Amino acid sequence: MVTAVGAALAGGAQAQSGAAKTLLATPQTVAWGYYWAHAKPVMTVHSGDTVTMQTLSTCGPDERLEKEGVAAKDIPPYNEAIYQEVKDRGPGGHILTGPLAIAEAEPGDVLEVDILKIDIDAPFACNGFGPGRGFLPNDFPYGRTKIIPLDRQRMIADFAPGIEIPLHPFFGSMGDAPPESAGRIDSAPPWMHGGNMDNRELVAGTTLYLPVHAPGALFEAGDGHAGQGNGEVDITAMETFLTGTFRFIVHKRQHLLWPRAETPTSFITMGFSPDLTTATQLAVRDMIDFLVMQKHLSRDDAYMLTSVAVDVDITQLVDGNVGVHAICPKNIFR
Repeated sequence: MVTAVGAALAGGAQAQSGAAKTLLATPQTVAWGYYWAHAKPVMTVHSGDTVTMQTLSTCGPDERLEKEGVAAKDIPPYNEAIYQEVKDRGPGGHILTGPLAIAEAEPGDVLEVDILKIDIDAPFACNGFGPGRGFLPNDFPYGRTKIIPLDRQRMIADFAPGIEIPLHPFFGSMGDAPPESAGRIDSAPPWMHGGNMDNRELVAGTTLYLPVHAPGALFEAGDGHAGQGNGEVDITAMETFLTGTFRFIVHKRQHLLWPRAETPTSFITMGFSPDLTTATQLAVRDMIDFLVMQKHLSRDDAYMLTSVAVDVDITQLVDGNVGVHAICPKNIFR
């Protein structure tokens, strides 16, 4: 599959080999709480390869889950060993599978991540907030956790009596290494490397484009969500265990600054900053740049088209750097 944005990049695409591999979540294959240009890859693949990656939730160790009412048999068996054995942790709290190196990727390239399939691996999700966290910390100066049963046959979450939420699985965190000078960075704030974007548009069948800052790109994924509202205001979604199947394609010397994405129906640009206005400006400016470069509009027309046809949405408000994404529908182009 080469998407419309991918086709625009295809002139610099690295040759594809097309092997299929599996990366299980184990104490030896996770990065707890960080993205880092000097992280040691746990697997190396080639451009064009497909990798199925098993990931953890952010719901906690088995003991906590059982105290909250989850049956032991419903907790994936790889969860507890990772909590017991992984000692190299932080500065963030996400347990990410990887890093995965793509051999052909070098700084200045673009990594295309085709999200081929996402499976929900547990019959429950969790949601919670705590004191001093979330968008309204002073309104809720205490903690609460809720276990949400998931009906994976009907693809429905039973939130409460009379409230059913359609499941919409996606990875809250997908990213590669940040620039080397940034050091080992917290997994919570999204940035130019992607990371904890919490973008509910990035479901199976969509494509993510990441700028490459380190040899091998060093891709990581985790923070599985069964669903989420834009904003993610209490700081968590319907957190759960996911397995994703991704195809990786390297586009040489493309020099993308911020992550972009493509769905079957839209083109997406993103912006991340501690300030909501700045994040919005970044997303809108990158949409204008996309329309100028890929759709050959004048800069004035691109600005106008963004105003009349592009939706600018708040992705999340709670991860240190807030997120904004601009969504341009494909059906406006003849």
